[in-house]
Amino acid sequence: MRGRRGERLQWLKNNLASGGVVHLSNAAEQCGVSQMTIRRDVDASRGELLLLAGRIFISDSLQSMSAYDLDAEKDSHLGIKQRLCAYAADSIRADDTIFIDCGSTLVHLIGALDRDLPLTVVTYALNVANAVSRLPNARLLLYGGLYHSSSQSFSGEHASDALKRIGINKAFISAAGVHIERGVSCFNFHEVAPKRAALEAAQQKILIADASKIDRVRPAFFADWDQFDTFITSRIEDDEARFPATKTGQPSVVQL
Repeated sequence: MRGRRGERLQWLKNNLASGGVVHLSNAAEQCGVSQMTIRRDVDASRGELLLLAGRIFISDSLQSMSAYDLDAEKDSHLGIKQRLCAYAADSIRADDTIFIDCGSTLVHLIGALDRDLPLTVVTYALNVANAVSRLPNARLLLYGGLYHSSSQSFSGEHASDALKRIGINKAFISAAGVHIERGVSCFNFHEVAPKRAALEAAQQKILIADASKIDRVRPAFFADWDQFDTFITSRIEDDEARFPATKTGQPSVVQL
């Protein structure tokens, strides 16, 4: 492909060669064209490039990326996940309404709670719902729809709208990728809508992910880094380089 479009496509491919993503807005700014022009460029790439949730990436990087499977992940970093969730559980108070995301990490939040604590738990994850059902004083709101066995979670067109109407005190969110510039992401696109709805509804937004997720970019972007109040993670090396001093409007980082 020749001309300016060819030059822009080559620029995109060069910047995506490492398997990361490029923001649509950044691509338009760097190339000196409108976002609509970049969209047309991606359409003209004959499937080599994909545009999803405002991010551009090479289609082969999505196909080669290992799929997330909860059963395979549940024993990974088990002790770390339990420690992170034990810390997070200390912030939960009687009669709170909390949102608990899906995945292999946050199910441990239930085990760290006082069993007699009265609270309401909102989730779209079957493994979380099963754990909550064993708490004597917990009220469970489970949003259903199409079941996804890989993540043991549900997706439905009305669930996100319903979540936005609930008064959530604290939203505990998991992620497969945490990157300061490129945002917070996961593997499964069906998780994007409920995560965003919970973040919109919650008073406090807490991101929980072990340090292996830091500087990773996954295909399904769902939030910018500064949308969270707190990031709870395991201790990392060279944390000054990865996480500069917290500024106003950025989440506080807790390393355990």
